[in-house]
Amino acid sequence: MTAGLPCPLCEGPERRGALERTLRVLAVDDEAPALEDLVYLLRSDPRIAHVEGVTDATTALRGLHRAMDAGQPVDAVFLDIRMPGLDGLDLARVLSRFAQPPPIVFVTAHQEPAVEAFELKALDYLLKPVRAERLAESVHRIVHEVLDVKSVAEPQAQPAPPPRPEVGEEVIPVELGGITRFIRLADIRYVEAHGDYARLHTATGSGLVRAALNGLEERWRSAGFVRIHRSHLVSLSHVEELRLEEGHLSVNIGGAVLPVSRRHARHLRQLLVRRARPVVQHQAADENARNRQGT
Repeated sequence: MTAGLPCPLCEGPERRGALERTLRVLAVDDEAPALEDLVYLLRSDPRIAHVEGVTDATTALRGLHRAMDAGQPVDAVFLDIRMPGLDGLDLARVLSRFAQPPPIVFVTAHQEPAVEAFELKALDYLLKPVRAERLAESVHRIVHEVLDVKSVAEPQAQPAPPPRPEVGEEVIPVELGGITRFIRLADIRYVEAHGDYARLHTATGSGLVRAALNGLEERWRSAGFVRIHRSHLVSLSHVEELRLEEGHLSVNIGGAVLPVSRRHARHLRQLLVRRARPVVQHQAADENARNRQGT
């Protein structure tokens, strides 16, 4: 097996040095031998600092989300096309909805999907078996892609933090009866604790993710999710009613009535009032304007 070669097309050593051993890449292939070969070649390239290899698209998507949450987004994804379940083209479509999609290099034994792959704005298309020289060219393209993104941010006085997806744009893989579905964060009405898992409820159904409620609460707080009970996390934008019956507080979300514990009741009231206040203020301003026009 030949080690990955530095790209001879790159500019001088000062430009190569800017990204030497800094790239973070993800390799996805359901065939273990092919994945091992690809990971070996990628780790041999002097511009790549970290390589993670996974055998399915769902695990890949989870890894990409973890990397973003840790402030270390993946610089590129090397992706097989024909895989059981969610294939490489399906995953590429999901990634295209990210606020900043990572560059994709397809790695496959088949030429037929090439047109569709480039319609998905793939950075490169490699045929198996992968040659080290050809792989180095792909890494070269990734280098320039990353440098171009960095050069846009350089004029700023202070470097901006890595951009996070817009609220509602995050896509979460959930399991339901052996099927993986992908739902948008904005469509989640509430979350229910299930041991080591959490059940995400939407208007059309629900699905499980392997995550603790405390972690989801911290992760999705900025998207308007708030804890109301040890077993429930709710999206404030989906709360339809706040009920007080026989001294017990509850919320109505799409017909589901969820209890609110005493320790969370006051905070929930404050948040709901704060969300409603701008609407009330706008309505009052409109009413005052109409009254002035009538006098």
